[in-house]
Amino acid sequence: MDSLLILQILVPVAVGVVAVIVFVVGDRLRPESWRQDEEEAPGTLVVDLINTLFMAVAAFVVVICWQQYDNAHNHTISESKALIDVYWTAHSLPEPEHQQIQKLVHDYTEQVVEVEWPEMDNEGRMSQSTQDTLDTLRDTVMAIQSTDDNVTDLRASAIAALEAVSQARHDRSMDADLGMPGFLYTALWFTTILLLFTAVLSGVAVSKRSLLMTALLGIVVGAAIVAIYGLDRPFSGGNIVPKDAFTSALSRFQHIT
Repeated sequence: MDSLLILQILVPVAVGVVAVIVFVVGDRLRPESWRQDEEEAPGTLVVDLINTLFMAVAAFVVVICWQQYDNAHNHTISESKALIDVYWTAHSLPEPEHQQIQKLVHDYTEQVVEVEWPEMDNEGRMSQSTQDTLDTLRDTVMAIQSTDDNVTDLRASAIAALEAVSQARHDRSMDADLGMPGFLYTALWFTTILLLFTAVLSGVAVSKRSLLMTALLGIVVGAAIVAIYGLDRPFSGGNIVPKDAFTSALSRFQHIT
């Protein structure tokens, strides 16, 4: 069992335990006038407000995180499509440019998959060696000189595709460094703490049933927080953007060749 899976299990359980502790300790500390005779006390306006506030903040954070994740995935698709365009354009170029450019495109795509993806995950940044390969590719295309109009047109097409690659790579670099604003996490944790006190504020008596329900509430809240943190940074953490667009491009290169 890897550390990520352990974290995904431990955090909800820990929040559930904290919720129970807060409930039991709060039951002993709250004024006698707050206590209810029934096991299930009617929800008060404050409790309803806390529940609504938590759901609103959590939903807002999830939507923003998912938009960031979806945008990052779209940028990888745009980059891989542009790489296929460069590779396909090079297929019609004369030697030695044909082989040189296709090899550099393949090397760059392979480095994105094998070098850059782990580096974005572990260090939150792009790979300089992969960037150097892309720069070499651009220099090689720019250096093509020919009086043949067909070759000139192919060179222009390759340059345009490389501009698209560079733009998508820049977007991916911004995505790798993108994270949820700190004030939103502050709001999320603040409403979470308030939510854990709802059982105390509502006046529910301590019993086996109320303890079980409080523990389940804590586990659900903890699981939601783990899911949110997993979506926070698209290229690092528990739920990173897949590299399938680039592996698909590598497969496509073999068919073009």
